[in-house]
Amino acid sequence: MKLKLLSLLVAGLAMTGCDQKPANTTAATPVSAPTAATPTVGKDDAVAVVNGQYIAKSALEELEKEIAMRSHGQSFPKEKLVEELIQRELLIQDATKKNLDQTPEFVARLTDARKALLSQTDLQNFIATNPVTDAEVKAEYDSKVAAEKGVEYKARHILVKTEAEAKKIIADLDKGGDFTKLANKLSLDGKEAQNGGDLGWFLAAQMVAPFSDAVAALENGKYTKTPVQTQFGYHVILREDSRPQTPPPLDAVKDQLTPFLQRQKVQTMLEGLRKAAKVEVLIPLTEEKPKTEAPATVESVQPTAAPAPAVEAAPVEAKPAEPAATPAPAAEPAKETAK
Repeated sequence: MKLKLLSLLVAGLAMTGCDQKPANTTAATPVSAPTAATPTVGKDDAVAVVNGQYIAKSALEELEKEIAMRSHGQSFPKEKLVEELIQRELLIQDATKKNLDQTPEFVARLTDARKALLSQTDLQNFIATNPVTDAEVKAEYDSKVAAEKGVEYKARHILVKTEAEAKKIIADLDKGGDFTKLANKLSLDGKEAQNGGDLGWFLAAQMVAPFSDAVAALENGKYTKTPVQTQFGYHVILREDSRPQTPPPLDAVKDQLTPFLQRQKVQTMLEGLRKAAKVEVLIPLTEEKPKTEAPATVESVQPTAAPAPAVEAAPVEAKPAEPAATPAPAAEPAKETAK
């Protein structure tokens, strides 16, 4: 398939919407837009020149990054990218000649973009000057990860359809039957059944409640004396071993803890700015509920002293209020599987 470079200018129009009304340049009063010093670009640092205006090499580098992100790493010929930059510069120059950069609409959008960029820059500056330290990560690991206490279990099980089948298996075990062989022969639990019902090591939370409760209540080396029923059928469970839960090493969770702590720092900084600022909210933050008027009655709509009408009006039957919609039943909680 031959790759084609879709003009980012056209793509930008599609993203912002083509149904926007054009700016009324004839009636617009010139407004001074926020200005900033523009770096001077020399010929040696340019990739092209359009009507005497140089296009910087850095602009090409930024466009290459932009294209790579949008096209998931694909690259395009450099001449296509340079042509894209030339088209942008031509439009910029044309818009400037028409004083489109002086319209209130443009200035308002430029102001909004400046505010968004400033807020992002301030956050980036705060993160750069207040990095999460290794000591902070270690403290968070010690308090939230390493301190977590739990028990892991190693167990086997035999799954059958009926309680009677499970009771028969327990009776065979009581007579000295081999749990692994019985699991290989009778269990319905697919892969585990072929491996003697072995479930490996797991946490209680990884199993459905009746199953995990039964495992936790057993002693190591013991099996359940009564069948354990779950939504999958009836289980006979052998608890082989247990051990304290081993927390993951610090290096394994560091990449998860760091952004979490970073967000905490940012939140604390924002709360500090909020407390130090004088803020007044000028609009209601909750919608007022419309007042419910009392239903009209025959007495309420008739005047207190009115002459009798020549012809009596036919009585109007009041319609009963329609019943409220019956709420949809709550979704059943997701069920965990015994693995």
